[in-house]
Amino acid sequence: MRTRKGGKINDRGRKKAAAEQKQREMEEMMRQAQESYRQEYASMPYDGPVYGCRREELMLPMQDGVKLYTEIFKPEGLAQFPVLIQRSCYPNQQPLYEINGAELTRRGYGYVIQTCRGTGKSEGHWEPNVNERPDGRDTLQWLNDQPWAESIGYFGASYLALTGWAIADIVPPKVKGMMLTVYGTDRFKSAYEKGLFRHDVLTGWAMQNAGHPVTADYLESCRFRPHDKVDEALWGGKLDWYQDWIHATRRTDAYWQQGWWKLLADVPGNTKVPVYIIDAWYDHHFGSAINTYASLAPETKEHSWLDIGCWNHMSQPCIAWGEQHNLENGDAHRLLEWFDLLLKQKKQPEKRVRTYVMREDRWKTLEAWPAPVSRTEKLYLGETTLNAEPAEGERTFVYDPENPVPSHGAESVLTTIAEAGSLLQPEPDYRPDVVSFVSAPLEKALPICGQIKVHLNVSTDVDDTAFTAKLMEVFPDGRAYNIRGGITTIAADLPEGQTYTPGQTAKVCVEMWDMNWTVQPGSCLRLDVSSSDFPQYAVHSNYAGVWSEQEKTRIAHQKILLGEGSFVELPLHEN
Repeated sequence: MRTRKGGKINDRGRKKAAAEQKQREMEEMMRQAQESYRQEYASMPYDGPVYGCRREELMLPMQDGVKLYTEIFKPEGLAQFPVLIQRSCYPNQQPLYEINGAELTRRGYGYVIQTCRGTGKSEGHWEPNVNERPDGRDTLQWLNDQPWAESIGYFGASYLALTGWAIADIVPPKVKGMMLTVYGTDRFKSAYEKGLFRHDVLTGWAMQNAGHPVTADYLESCRFRPHDKVDEALWGGKLDWYQDWIHATRRTDAYWQQGWWKLLADVPGNTKVPVYIIDAWYDHHFGSAINTYASLAPETKEHSWLDIGCWNHMSQPCIAWGEQHNLENGDAHRLLEWFDLLLKQKKQPEKRVRTYVMREDRWKTLEAWPAPVSRTEKLYLGETTLNAEPAEGERTFVYDPENPVPSHGAESVLTTIAEAGSLLQPEPDYRPDVVSFVSAPLEKALPICGQIKVHLNVSTDVDDTAFTAKLMEVFPDGRAYNIRGGITTIAADLPEGQTYTPGQTAKVCVEMWDMNWTVQPGSCLRLDVSSSDFPQYAVHSNYAGVWSEQEKTRIAHQKILLGEGSFVELPLHEN
């Protein structure tokens, strides 16, 4: 009895310590962001008139009577001026908004920042996403009617970009363009990959934005089964919107094909104003953002820009293999370049696509994205090698969901953001459930540009399971760094309506997110295959069905069948 009580006390203490540590990390991240903002603004040349700042506060009524807290920063001495606006659900980022207000008014812009319904000082009930279109519409119409607003530009990152996309197709006449960063309108792509839920993005975000304090352990929450009970069991109450996310596991589900998310997915195709889309190879919204750019109407795309850089969701560099000098990982210079062109010079931008080329430390201008593929190269899986020709054989491993492979070097993480990026990887076959395949050293550079795919012929002794693939460059000194990774399930790759019979051969394909990476001469390529990548993705239980409803796990015996059906497909773009 005493031991159990002491254990509970120790558990509470551990959770409290973890929560305090997380709070310290968030405060440090905010401090670093403020310093970065100040330094970037200070580094940009400006030889125009300098204005003081006049600040106003307003409780702006929406059509339903709910009032939203709105701050207005105006350049002193100007009766009319271009205005930049953001809408945010993060009142804790107030120091960043104040920096924006001071720096933008100094340069002759007005700046408006509004906190979303139910957050900060705004009235109403907080429910993510659902009010952003009507509230954004009402706010933009109010601003459009102000005589001091000469023209309007909308900008924001992450949720602040969502609030922009929410009204991009219904903006009033004074809105001339938008700059929307690290977000995409394909919400299903941001939530799932081939049936596997992106825990590290959405579970962590749900815990931080539940509308009440959640002190539960994050990893314990991710592991909780059945997962659709975690909110009531560990978080202090049911979150209906999280329940929607974890039950709608297929793109064809009504949740994604009707209502708000369907409307949002259709917005880019109906948007008429130019949009500057900025994302990064290791941002968790990257896949969705690329789909969003592809969905822009052709006439809008002709006047829009796309930048793909190398940083994480917080704009932090995330390359572990050496110092890079040309990352350009700040947004303030892009903000001013874009809106100076649109609102001050009053010019229409011409289509522009730029990507940061990994391993070359340079930016490349392309005619389109995806860039045209010059040729495709296949590397077949041998017993331990990657080869130009197929070889017969098999590799086997045992997958235990209770002992998943930890995420390290990831594309789609937010809560454990330190694991995002191209990081030093362990040695080949570093766990019994990780099988590695390594190529011979390359004689010349390999310019990968586009979507990498890993095709596998597999079998297992359960009715569904997952397979992961991670491609990396092995430097001549033996160090290996991840290029791209991904995951799939047997069920996701089966034809619609079919089920898998244990022991059968199945064809699966790990479709990785796009990448522009030039593998250097003398390096090797390495492919690691396993069945888990946690907490980047939910751990597959090895049972078929809706993952969030499953109460137990079981061990699976995995087999990769070598030969013509198991290979890496590389898209190459040669100058």
